[in-house]
Amino acid sequence: MDPLGYNCFVDRDKMDATIQDLGPKELSCTELQELKQLARQGYWARSYTLRGKVYQRLIRDIPCRTVTPDASVYSDIVGKIVGKHSSGSLPLPEFVDNTQVPSYCLNTRGEGAVRKILLCIANQFPDVSFCPALPAVVALLLHYSIDEAECFEKACRILACNDPSKKLIDQSFLAFESSCMTFGDLVNKYCQAAHKLMVAVSEDVLQVYADWQRWLFGELPLNYFARVFDVFLVEGYKVLYRVALAILKFFHKVRAGQPLESDNVKQDIRTFVKDIAKTVSPEKLLEKAFAIRLFSRKEIQLLQMANEKALKQKGITVKQKSVSLSKRQFVHLAVHAENFHSEIVGVKEMRDIWSWVPERFALCQPLLLFSSLQHGYSLTRFYFQCEGHEPTLLLIKTTQKEVCGAYLSTDWSERNKFGGKLGFFGTGECFVFRLQPEVQRYEWVVIKHPELTKPVSLESTTILSSPCHSVSSDPADRLSPFLAARHFNLPSKTESLFMAGGNDCLIIEPDASAGPQCVVTPKEADQGGALRD
Repeated sequence: MDPLGYNCFVDRDKMDATIQDLGPKELSCTELQELKQLARQGYWARSYTLRGKVYQRLIRDIPCRTVTPDASVYSDIVGKIVGKHSSGSLPLPEFVDNTQVPSYCLNTRGEGAVRKILLCIANQFPDVSFCPALPAVVALLLHYSIDEAECFEKACRILACNDPSKKLIDQSFLAFESSCMTFGDLVNKYCQAAHKLMVAVSEDVLQVYADWQRWLFGELPLNYFARVFDVFLVEGYKVLYRVALAILKFFHKVRAGQPLESDNVKQDIRTFVKDIAKTVSPEKLLEKAFAIRLFSRKEIQLLQMANEKALKQKGITVKQKSVSLSKRQFVHLAVHAENFHSEIVGVKEMRDIWSWVPERFALCQPLLLFSSLQHGYSLTRFYFQCEGHEPTLLLIKTTQKEVCGAYLSTDWSERNKFGGKLGFFGTGECFVFRLQPEVQRYEWVVIKHPELTKPVSLESTTILSSPCHSVSSDPADRLSPFLAARHFNLPSKTESLFMAGGNDCLIIEPDASAGPQCVVTPKEADQGGALRD
């Protein structure tokens, strides 16, 4: 051991320059809430010795499978698995997806040890099929472990966590891909300015957001990644979303209005994250991350489940073996020039709209349900064409050549529950937008007037149109992560209100307390169309 307590895998000069060992040496608190505060404040971040102790304690307390490989297993298998290979020439397991092992402050011996540990993990966890985050996790843990066996045991406990409420790292392509989609949904909700930039500079925003874990597990410098990992071990996976959103916000703040350094925004973000010390400190990064008022863990879990289900329905559950190792299979936005045609919007505009749609539906190719050019202006015909499908996308071109529309999360047949009277229904995923004379999206805000659940008659009328799946009779299939009543300050019996349809009008509004955002009568509408996924 080094006099400062560094193990034999750490380059002392690099470590001293990155994280000085100046902090406290002991931690006495046991309460989770206090641990959260200390982790966020970086209490053990400036002490190499204390961080090692805290990691040991937190990982030891992770609830795991009954049979979880420990340090003694590593000692038994490492010789057989590694054989006579030198550490530096060892291949990486297939599940890391050709991810490079970040060296951080490891010396040559440490870099080789990471490869040995990863191969032993692959031997003990044949069910782990896709886990590109693991090399970074093992590399970080090795800085704070006595030996390879202890590092192996820590990584195994993280992988073997069996607490369904405590997701740690993705271990399959399906879980990884749905996490990327969930991150895209969160960006769409919480980083709208950055999302607008991504849409403008990239052909497929999903490819950009599919890189989000790499920003954290590979590109972040050690002193930043270790601070994130400190909080991650205490609070779980949601922290990763927070920090990645904060990174995107800082990237947008620095790069907005400036030309990109390359024609590849993915590479620009990676470079920005590598050099993040030029922009923001670890403290400010975490401060920004925790200032974002995210949905609850339960709601994010519902969104993740919905995205996983959408991927399964599209048959995207494993990485395609036919794809070269340098290019993973990306989920693409499904608006293609060769099979999309509209009298109202072009392919570029439709791709912009599709980038606002929840990720699980952006996988689907839009299908025309209703067009005023083909079906006329009858609301009865509109309902007939659109009922049985959700979600739907409405596009309208007015006689003044203005283009607007709405994303509608719920089947129009829900209007029948009000007995012929006008009543609101829908979920918080609804939004309205306009494309001409300028592009603008309007989302839902808190509804402060529960009395709006009562049927009302309005003089103004709206005619709108729709994108979508056939509606399932299983209520679980129609769960929306944004349906929680507490988000709307409504009684628990009251659902969120965003859509209304009567015999003479349609109304779509992101804020039911503010009145309709778009009112168009059939006489005023030049063209209208309803689409489904």
